[in-house]
Amino acid sequence: MPPASDTPPSTDAPDLREYAAIGDGRTVALIGRRGQVDWLPVPNLDSMPVFARLVDDDTGGCIELEPDEEYTVRRRYVPRTNVLETTYRTRNGRARVTDALVTGVAGRLPWAELARRVEGLRGSIRFRWRVQPGTRLQTAAPWVERQDGVSILRVGDVSLAVVGDGHGEPEPAADDPAAPSVHGGFATAEGSRHVLIVVATDGEPLHLPDPGNVQRGIDRTIEGWRAWSREFSYDGPWQEQVQRSALALKLLVYAPSGAIAAAATTSLPENPRGGKNWDYRFAWVRDLAYTAHALVEFGLREETHAAISWMLRTIRAGGSEPEVFYTLDGRIADGVRTHDVGGWHGIGPVVTGNPAHGQLQLGVYGDLFAICRTYVAAGNILDVATGRSLAALADRTCDLWRRPDSGMWELPEIRHYTSSKMGCWQALNDAVALAEAGQIPGSPDRWRSERDRIREWVAEHGWSDEAGSYVMYPGTTDLDTSVLLHAESGFDRGDRMAATIDAITRDLSAGALLYRYTGVESEEHTFVASAFWRASALACTGRHADAVAAMDDLVERSNDVGLFAEMISEHDGRFWGNLPQALSHLAVVNAALRIRELVPERMLRGR
Repeated sequence: MPPASDTPPSTDAPDLREYAAIGDGRTVALIGRRGQVDWLPVPNLDSMPVFARLVDDDTGGCIELEPDEEYTVRRRYVPRTNVLETTYRTRNGRARVTDALVTGVAGRLPWAELARRVEGLRGSIRFRWRVQPGTRLQTAAPWVERQDGVSILRVGDVSLAVVGDGHGEPEPAADDPAAPSVHGGFATAEGSRHVLIVVATDGEPLHLPDPGNVQRGIDRTIEGWRAWSREFSYDGPWQEQVQRSALALKLLVYAPSGAIAAAATTSLPENPRGGKNWDYRFAWVRDLAYTAHALVEFGLREETHAAISWMLRTIRAGGSEPEVFYTLDGRIADGVRTHDVGGWHGIGPVVTGNPAHGQLQLGVYGDLFAICRTYVAAGNILDVATGRSLAALADRTCDLWRRPDSGMWELPEIRHYTSSKMGCWQALNDAVALAEAGQIPGSPDRWRSERDRIREWVAEHGWSDEAGSYVMYPGTTDLDTSVLLHAESGFDRGDRMAATIDAITRDLSAGALLYRYTGVESEEHTFVASAFWRASALACTGRHADAVAAMDDLVERSNDVGLFAEMISEHDGRFWGNLPQALSHLAVVNAALRIRELVPERMLRGR
């Protein structure tokens, strides 16, 4: 990640690089460099956001806390945690703000508790703050009231309280009755300590925390993250970046179920023209497969078991066919709703829901079997019901692989996508391995036979002599970076995959970055995960020096606290798309793991 430095808050065009994320296992807040919380769904990550200025500048709501004079800012995560630490400097002093979504003694609190601790380090700084709930994307009208001297804010069924210690006398804002808020201010002194707390519940009584307990809660939350990081086992190159990506992924684990969200946000655009704005607060089978592999390699047993158990249970409950994605509580998603708000800096639409629900994506079968094979390879045992379900799904893959689908990119054009066929090959290859290990019932002879037919189909139809590459679908010369995932799956680590890497680098690259597939550069920016997939594929095909050089370049393209969004502008490095993005951080982790496995140690020294 780029080195930290003291800089003034940006006054340039907006950039999603400005945001850091904190979370508590149930929801995630995004905090900008000016100390503003512009995104916080309550109570759950997939709830309607009470604070959503990120996508609704007029009525979205925010929590502000910043010096009331000109300042510079430097920030970082407290080492090995998801607690944010921001240091402000003015001509009159220096102060540190620590932001945490507080956790309890035994894990998550039953309410959401955002704590913002301000410590005076030198001189004095005057801070001002404001808590202004929004309309939950124009679905509720907020109001504010005082009860026993406490400021209570309500938005639909959500109740919030603003409490603290040394944070000044809260005052209701009178300047805009259409946007109810509470505000205040205070001055730091050397050694002073102040805390601003926003606590929230949804359809439940509202707990008013004691500020002293919250102060201890911040410290407990820091220690909780550090305890988790001590269980994290990775000794290899790019260790700092890999650990930060693992912590970013942990933010996206929805602890009540074990599901893993694809991102913490909805509707952040992929380009300045808008239109390609999606809700990623769902659990994709694909993301879970990659996450499970990383969690196993990191020695994180609890998360691995919770994620895999949730996925298998959810698929069995939903019917015989796996969905592309599910809600975080395991339901089948349905429908998309468009909201009458402006979007991130006027780039709409803003939606809840995702249109990919109900699509046929054959690659999901490969992802599902990869999860189970990874779990078994780590020394675990599948239960009888799961074994039977997987045997049936392997038979289903034998029947389905000849069908066209929407592909990994969830496209409206239904075609015979090459990477989808490779995913079916992976499903049957893993099914054979699981059967041979005695983990799933039945004879694998049919699965072997169909697996080999898929390889023959890809060799004949998925390869183009004209392009000198695997192509996106038969009869085209268009290229697709999702094919690179099947260097790692083992489908091909030979000459054809090496040639495909060269073709993709030639036709889809913007420096070290890559577009997803041919022609998409007119619609969106470069896709972060694709670039890391290329680094991994280079290692898998024996091009070790190129893999290391690509990785060295890419890990420096995160923001100042080590986070990645979905996309990066090839022109100015700005972030686009939802963030933090699970697939981006998974690609960081898996590329590092693959390079560590395959590249000689002497080539990795000093990284």
